[in-house]
Amino acid sequence: MSRARQPPLVTGISPKEGAAWTKVTIRGENLGTGPADLIGLSICGHNCLLTAEWMSASKIVCRVGPAKDDKGEIIVTTKSGGLGTSTVSFKLLRPERIGILDQSAVWVDEMNYYDMRTDRNKGISPLSLRPSNPLGIDLDKGKIPQKDMELTFPGMSGDFTSENFSATWYLIENHSGSSFDQLKLAASNLKKQATKKNEGSLAYVKGGLSTFFEAQDALAAIHQRLESDGTERVEGSMTQRLENILNRASDTADTLFQEVLGRKDKADSTRNALNVLQRFKFLFNLPLNIERNIQKGDYDVVINDYEKAKSLFGNTEVPVFKKVYAEVETRIGALRSLLLEKLLQTPSTLHDQKRYIRYLSDLHAPGDPAWLCIYAQHKWILQLMQNCRDEFIGVSVGAVDSEGDTRPSALGRLGHTASLKRGGSLRTPRPRTWRFETPQQVQFVEKLSDVVIGQLPNFWKLWISYVNGSLFSETGEKSGQVEKSKKNARQRQNDFKKMIEEMTHRLVKLVRGALLPTTLPQTDLNLYGGWENKTELTGAWLTQIIHTVRGCHDALSALEIPNDLLQVIQDLLLEMRVHCLMVTLLHTAEDVKRLAEKEDWVVDNEGITSLVFINCLEQLSTKTNGDIDTSHNISVDLSSPDRFPGVQEGFSPTSEQRLLIILSNCQYLERRTFLNLADHFEKHGFTGTEKITQVSATHDNKHLDRNLFEAYIERRADPIAGSLEPGIYAGYFDWRDCQPPTGVRNYLKEALVNIITVHAEVFTVSKDLVPRVLSRIVESVADEMCRLMQCVSSFSKNGALQARLELCALRDAIAAYLNSESNSSFKLALDALPQLHSGGDKKLLEELLNKFKSSMQLQLTCFQPACVQPVKR
Repeated sequence: MSRARQPPLVTGISPKEGAAWTKVTIRGENLGTGPADLIGLSICGHNCLLTAEWMSASKIVCRVGPAKDDKGEIIVTTKSGGLGTSTVSFKLLRPERIGILDQSAVWVDEMNYYDMRTDRNKGISPLSLRPSNPLGIDLDKGKIPQKDMELTFPGMSGDFTSENFSATWYLIENHSGSSFDQLKLAASNLKKQATKKNEGSLAYVKGGLSTFFEAQDALAAIHQRLESDGTERVEGSMTQRLENILNRASDTADTLFQEVLGRKDKADSTRNALNVLQRFKFLFNLPLNIERNIQKGDYDVVINDYEKAKSLFGNTEVPVFKKVYAEVETRIGALRSLLLEKLLQTPSTLHDQKRYIRYLSDLHAPGDPAWLCIYAQHKWILQLMQNCRDEFIGVSVGAVDSEGDTRPSALGRLGHTASLKRGGSLRTPRPRTWRFETPQQVQFVEKLSDVVIGQLPNFWKLWISYVNGSLFSETGEKSGQVEKSKKNARQRQNDFKKMIEEMTHRLVKLVRGALLPTTLPQTDLNLYGGWENKTELTGAWLTQIIHTVRGCHDALSALEIPNDLLQVIQDLLLEMRVHCLMVTLLHTAEDVKRLAEKEDWVVDNEGITSLVFINCLEQLSTKTNGDIDTSHNISVDLSSPDRFPGVQEGFSPTSEQRLLIILSNCQYLERRTFLNLADHFEKHGFTGTEKITQVSATHDNKHLDRNLFEAYIERRADPIAGSLEPGIYAGYFDWRDCQPPTGVRNYLKEALVNIITVHAEVFTVSKDLVPRVLSRIVESVADEMCRLMQCVSSFSKNGALQARLELCALRDAIAAYLNSESNSSFKLALDALPQLHSGGDKKLLEELLNKFKSSMQLQLTCFQPACVQPVKR
């Protein structure tokens, strides 16, 4: 990719000040790559692009326009660099009108002014100039700033030639120090000038009156002579002789100057032709410029030039212009054909497709290029899918794509989220011998999915751009092209839906032909079948294929393609799962038949072999973190079709969590697995299984369950119970000398928070374990509180009230998990306290309990019975 150009930067201007229409030279950096790249030039806020002449990337020549600002920046805008900046400024000088006889320190060109519309100088008559001092008295200019005058007289002017002339402004500016007598003299001078002006034409006639009379007499005599002659048509008359003389003089003059006049006419014609060529060189050079820009690939420049030529000469009646413009149309027609050919080429990127569609739209190409592109892509993708099948049919193993799979897999581009759902990457690293060891059906499905995932997303995005109009406008602005695109898309929705259906059905039929040929009708087997001579797949390979097809389905679903169009793929997945299960069962049945070969025949006194599943759980419960393979969660349901759905990257359970997980597995074994096995054995008529079930479920499993449970309770209950005594006596607290209670102390709240933490940990793993674990935790805490209360020698009134408050608060908070031992411990603890006889103490106790329950209502909510499902890790 070429590096993006920097924005224009103006670093100098010469001259730095001047009046309107002053010719200036602008210098800087990145001022454009050519005349067509320069799209904007402003000086002091005025657009000067019309007079700009691009010389190079560091030089531009133009004329300053009649800007509004007295001083401002020079801003250059180019297509390649965008809006530029300026480090210099230009000062606009307002020209003063200077009369013919006024003294001036500089040369004043009063005969010419610059006309921007025709790019030439025009002469003005000296009569249009006005005297600089119309009052005829000495000027006495004041020192009032120009800006103050503009604020005082808004919209007015001190120039007496202006339409908004203000006499007051003029007097303040030019005669602020003149006396009243001088102003009276000025008024009389104005009156004389007005009188002289009114009498000017009459005086001119009076001065040349005799000349007018002489001319009148001569004309009258000639008229009288001609009337008296009366022979203007007779040969030899005066009139006829005069006519002959004039004709001979004309012929002689033509003879003398014919060659000169002919050369002059030819030179004028040549000059006029050159002027026309120079003036309209854009049109005459356009066919060649179009050809060159097409060869360079600058289609944007061609489109801009064509739009400009069409607006200027599209409706011209001048024959030469019509001829050249017809040649331009011919070149543009060839460009349309070229762009359409490039648009329909395959393969191509989505970016190129959008670019060519916009070019064709800007060139007003007939038809609908966007739909033609969609149709061509549809046919190409279908052909690619069919080619995948044709490449494998009749090809020996390992010969397909013998140069190696060097292309990046489309499945690998699905993204990290899709891979996490399956517990890892979609494809594991392949060894060098993968292509020779993998069945061709597996290779075919993976290559087919690569085609679908690699091509269908761009195809769908092209359609979405066609629907929302972004093919022609990235910003979403309304235009005729956008509205036309949306209208065409609405009319072709059903056609596009049929295209997607055809692609998904082609995908499903190709996969069915390779794996489930019996589900296809006989007419489709010729197109999609032909895999009879290939290796029969095992359950493991079928699982990999299901995984590949599911990844393909997920990729299409991520594009928000309607589910009804993907239903055929879901149906295929269901049938493939059933087929995979059937194949797996068949292979399992064969393996079961061969189990006798693996039996070691070592039996115990009861006459049966040992089961090792309970031993496996015991080993897992005693392993450390380093011994556990954290890539697999031991609590997942291995019967799920989606393996390891709950695995999170980097997750490693603690030793306490591992105890809970295995404890939950033990419960599942006892409540579900062994009972289901017994039911299946009984249902299928197996005998002699009672001993196996009894030993496994009753003895070993319960023994492991009890050991795990006691180990977990020891790790969680002892720290909580051990923190009570230090918490109670923190800060040298004494039951015999304490302040009246104001609420439950922090040590009890901390103990409740620790119990809540255990509740959360257990609830995360198994909701069913919560009552069992919490009851034992509460039992341990209640026993410790009972021991501590019984060890106190004596209580003061305040101490007894504080102890009763904390015991009642703890008991009420965890009431849902109290058992007989816990209730007994709380009763003994309360019995060890002095009884409350005062009604005020009872009321205070009740208020403080209510205050505690209200303040910790949110935290204690977890101890209430609920039907919330446990959170999966």
